[in-house]
Amino acid sequence: MKYSVFTASTPDWTPAEAAQTLAAQGWDGIEWRITDQDEATPPGFWAGNRATWPMTGLEDHLAQIREITTTNGLEFSGIGGYAQLENRVDAERMLAATAAVGATQVRIAMPRVDGRNYADLFAQARTNLEYIVGVAEKHGVKALVELHHETITPSASAARRLVEGLNPQFVGVIHDVGNLVNEGFENHLAGFQLLGEYLAHVHIKNARWVIDRVEIDGTHVWRHEWTTLRAGQADLAGYVRDLVAFGYDGWITLEDFSTEVPLEQRTAENLAYVRGLVEAAQAGSRD
Repeated sequence: MKYSVFTASTPDWTPAEAAQTLAAQGWDGIEWRITDQDEATPPGFWAGNRATWPMTGLEDHLAQIREITTTNGLEFSGIGGYAQLENRVDAERMLAATAAVGATQVRIAMPRVDGRNYADLFAQARTNLEYIVGVAEKHGVKALVELHHETITPSASAARRLVEGLNPQFVGVIHDVGNLVNEGFENHLAGFQLLGEYLAHVHIKNARWVIDRVEIDGTHVWRHEWTTLRAGQADLAGYVRDLVAFGYDGWITLEDFSTEVPLEQRTAENLAYVRGLVEAAQAGSRD
């Protein structure tokens, strides 16, 4: 396995600080967040994130992105893009940028359901994805579909249905165990087997459900929240065992959106923790 960090989860660091710190800690790669965002003080995960590259004028930053990454001895596990599948112009820009910096794969955001007719959204998404896969082939990179709550692909089953029949050399799926706590959970090993050659990338974070409020009639209203790797409801040790049993040996990208522990300590401890889970799983598979 190789290990990287998605910079959505490192909002306090500039790109240079992120690359230098992660390289010093022993990470193999980095997954840059690329999107236009609101300003915020102090910086947060989703606004004011200092380790985010802007989508506006992205092409002017490509040489810098590549230099900061490679001069620190890091690889690109992928690009954390936010270009919407239906926005073909921006999706094409992301694919071209991925190739230009020397990365091999990039996330393309799937449509959110938002109360719209799912069948219509899915049919249009399939049409758009077929087009995007053709563009990805032209650039020699892979477009990634993420398992993400509140979108048309919250589960492995939904993602497999969306990509079925497309060339897995140019389209793949990000399996995200933390997102599946919120929506889309399926037996992980079965999900890996279902995705098969489309399983291209893995994100690890953790989440849990907590009581938001209790109504006057006693009804409990729940909400999900991000938490530390160890405190969430996803069984990460079991998840990693299933990855190893399936034969996955690619990138694992960490994106920890908890704040209980300072950032630098958090990334270092997460690397040790997940690497330990993988090593234990690999040792167990040889017994």
